[in-house]
Amino acid sequence: MFMIAGEPSGDKLGAALMDGLINEVPEDVEFEGIGGPLMQDLRLESLFPMDELSLMGIAEILPKYRHLKRRIRQTADAVFAANPDVLITIDSPDFCLRVAQLVKAGSNVRCVHYVAPTVWAWRPKRAAKMARFIDHVLALFPFEPPYMQAAGMACDFVGHPVAAEPPVTTAEMDALGLDGPVLVVLPGSRRSEIERLAGTFVAAAQASGLAHQVVIPTLPHLADRVAELFAPLSPVIIGAARGDAAQAARTRLVAMARADIALAASGTVSLELAAVRTPMVIAYDMNWISRQIIRRMLLIDTVTLVNLVSDTRVVPEFIGVNCQSDQIAAALLAVQSDPTAQLAALDLTMDRLGRGGDAPGLRAARAVLARL
Repeated sequence: MFMIAGEPSGDKLGAALMDGLINEVPEDVEFEGIGGPLMQDLRLESLFPMDELSLMGIAEILPKYRHLKRRIRQTADAVFAANPDVLITIDSPDFCLRVAQLVKAGSNVRCVHYVAPTVWAWRPKRAAKMARFIDHVLALFPFEPPYMQAAGMACDFVGHPVAAEPPVTTAEMDALGLDGPVLVVLPGSRRSEIERLAGTFVAAAQASGLAHQVVIPTLPHLADRVAELFAPLSPVIIGAARGDAAQAARTRLVAMARADIALAASGTVSLELAAVRTPMVIAYDMNWISRQIIRRMLLIDTVTLVNLVSDTRVVPEFIGVNCQSDQIAAALLAVQSDPTAQLAALDLTMDRLGRGGDAPGLRAARAVLARL
């Protein structure tokens, strides 16, 4: 299996899939490709550091386009050299799908893409373009397969790994050593987005007047910068120690579970918060150019995954020009005062993502193997 992940959320998906593959064919599967610490813990040696691909937004990608183009070519050449049974690309479409396109043009390698493109949200023609070089899609959400199948690709709903997380225990939360109410702040996993959101998040937390201890789970290489940017809140930084990647991810989830309320950047984190039943407010801003382009292309009225999966709009979100500290602060207070409706939506989200069934990573592995 040649596998490619380009960011921390993809590394987590990839590791879950790898674990499923090892469970199904323990002596007959080998891995090559690109991945982060979680995938590397499962015997993948990354072709180059995954962090090079952790970019988001049009304006963020453009300055590094030539370097990324070289990496795309290098990765495609590595696939040709490996001649794998299957190429599995995981999210990060700006990089992964370009690699798959080159691979398909020069070989008969089967191409699987894990995480369906959000054609229901914007750029609906992407599915038809993908179908030229992607054979099979692994979908995280139950409403996605019809979009992919209509474009001519096989597609299996495999669920989201966050729905299979073991419940956080009281002992795990007590081990964090936190006292009193907690506001967990989750400004993203990329340095660029953290630096863009930090000022607004700090101002929002201060304006809310919440007398909560601020806790910020982050990645080891970002810990110092996060501590500096959020210093006015005197935060407790969680997961800053280097070590076992899986344990660091678990500690992050425990910190979310310990919190009474969360302020988070838009993304997969809303599902992690749903898994531990922590009410949230979502906020996100991007480069001005990216904001203008995306705003004109969006087909939906919410980008928060909990809202979409539960078919509600109970999670307040403040995106783009609406990412203002005073509005965020007011929403934090409102959610804190009455989280009832949101908690019901969090439970419904987890049920729809496969909670209680086989682990999504195992389902994904079986789907890949069944179609080889």
